[in-house]
Amino acid sequence: MRKSSLRRASAGLAAATSLALALTACGGTTKEDVKSEGASAATGGKADPNAELKKGLTVGFLPKQVNNPYFTSADKGGEAALKELGSSYKEVGPSSATDTAGQVSYVNTLTQQQVDAMAVSAQDPGALCTALKQAMKNGIKVVTYDSDTTPDCRNAFVSQASADDLGRTEVQLMAKQIGYKGEIAILSAAQTATNQNIWIDIMKQELKDPKYKDIKLVKVAYGDDDAQKSFQQTQGLLQEYPNLKGIISPTTVGIKAAAQYLSGSQYKGKVKLTGLGTPNDMRKYVKNGTVEAFELWDPSKLGELAARTAVALSSGQITGKEGETFKAGSMGEYTIGKDGVISLGKPTVFDAKNIDQFNF
Repeated sequence: MRKSSLRRASAGLAAATSLALALTACGGTTKEDVKSEGASAATGGKADPNAELKKGLTVGFLPKQVNNPYFTSADKGGEAALKELGSSYKEVGPSSATDTAGQVSYVNTLTQQQVDAMAVSAQDPGALCTALKQAMKNGIKVVTYDSDTTPDCRNAFVSQASADDLGRTEVQLMAKQIGYKGEIAILSAAQTATNQNIWIDIMKQELKDPKYKDIKLVKVAYGDDDAQKSFQQTQGLLQEYPNLKGIISPTTVGIKAAAQYLSGSQYKGKVKLTGLGTPNDMRKYVKNGTVEAFELWDPSKLGELAARTAVALSSGQITGKEGETFKAGSMGEYTIGKDGVISLGKPTVFDAKNIDQFNF
């Protein structure tokens, strides 16, 4: 399905330059007429929690990067949920995690294809905003997941966990591993990634606590969610800071690449590594002593919740306003928080004791 979706998306890109004309034409067609009630985006109509879930919808998933194992897992969760709900799934997206222009083109493509809703993990919130607003004007419900835009550019954001939980717990994990003393660095994804920047800001806030007075953050490096670049950035950090005690990498690509470098170097077991990773990627590094503990949510559940949120929005059960509640199948009931944020739940810490209990 992915390859066929990408082929269709590529074909749609040829018409992207005439998007304004195409959308003007759509303004007077069935898409606008059928969905005019939901076209006001974040301000939406009144929610009806008892409304029946619609079937036969089409929901497009636009991850930051289509060949990224993390997003593969997340989007499969979305696909399974949509199948269960009697709706259709399609995936489009760039092959590079830094192709912001590509993401904009794919939003435009989904808008042209008149999907009912789209779930987007934003590479650059500012760059995507105009295209997402245009989608909403055409009656398309917009859910962001994993990485957000500004609240006026989508209906709801499905967050992996609270940003506060993620930022602080990663510092706490690292501090325990290095005995609350020494130099540390952060290996992030792209410099524009919304979620990464929020977590890093919270890490810096957490480090201001007096209990971390002997820990010094020496650098934030960027691997752009590219395995080779993240590997090289890890090497560079250790060369630049020979006394480095630990690295926090809040990105699944980054932590795996850093673990790969550390496991084959003199720093194995000496320089601690934590952050956000998948159990399948990190299992061998935990078992060979390169990594003590790291954390993550279940990405398939994140994708599932994004899909269920998109269907609930399209069905009128929710509009994205704070305080609204909806049932997400077997996942239970969720309440929409401030600025339309829906939190999946607290992250799980993985270590040698529990890592074999997970398979994703």
